Amino acid sequence: MKIISDIQELRDHLRGQNRASFVPTMGNLHEGHLSLMRLARQHGDPVVASIFVNRLQFGPGEDFDSYPRTMQADIDKLEKEGVYILFAPTERELYPQPQEYRVDPPQQLGDILEGEFRPGFFKGVCTVVLKLLSCVQPKVAVFGKKDYQQLMIIRQMARQFALPVDIIPGETIRAEDGLALSSRNSYLSIEERTEAPHLQRLLNEVRNQVLELGDRNMAALAAIEKRAVAQLAQRGWQPDYIAIRQQSDLVPSHDEALRAGEPLVILTAAKLGQTRLIDNLEI
Repeated sequence: MKIISDIQELRDHLRGQNRASFVPTMGNLHEGHLSLMRLARQHGDPVVASIFVNRLQFGPGEDFDSYPRTMQADIDKLEKEGVYILFAPTERELYPQPQEYRVDPPQQLGDILEGEFRPGFFKGVCTVVLKLLSCVQPKVAVFGKKDYQQLMIIRQMARQFALPVDIIPGETIRAEDGLALSSRNSYLSIEERTEAPHLQRLLNEVRNQVLELGDRNMAALAAIEKRAVAQLAQRGWQPDYIAIRQQSDLVPSHDEALRAGEPLVILTAAKLGQTRLIDNLEI
């Protein structure tokens, strides 16, 4: 595996490679990331991964400085997966001058859910992803469905900018007890790690309640959301949201859409101790 930090060197190595597949990451790789590498190989060759902890998507007081960085362990894992190039730029290489040009997603998608609780997050994500795609110029790029809203925003960004890249979704990988794999899981204490799988169990309960509804209207869905939030809070969590939304655009469902059988997704974010966990479940 070639480890490259220079953009021009990366482009030189990829010159003539018009079927490259790309998996951008922030490192501290786990099985969820590695599953994306395998999926990328199914859709293109060679496979390029990146590791870059993007300052632009961290807000004041968030964990940019303490975000786990495990470069050598990550390199070992990527080599075992047969990744061709690891692009690991420094901040100075990727942002040689202040990044004053930013990609701002539309408010109706970028300022809800995660965007409401992490202002500016998706602006930072879109900006770095667009820049990384420009550096790698892949045929396909793979993003995990655990970050459901992020996947949707990136897919729409690629479509609206007419980027010559297909955005491929990768399924969420879970531990045996159901907890969605995440680099931030390492922050959990032993007791918190025991409690954390309750988030996924709660999502399944919410899904079952939605499927059992005789009249799937907005008021009924809002009542389910409210009960789920209260249940999390009673267990000592600090929930930001549990939201039942349309898969197509993440806007709140309306009665007409529900009667038409619009596919739904449940999205949640909640703090357990000092660790913020996100998850989702499609209906």
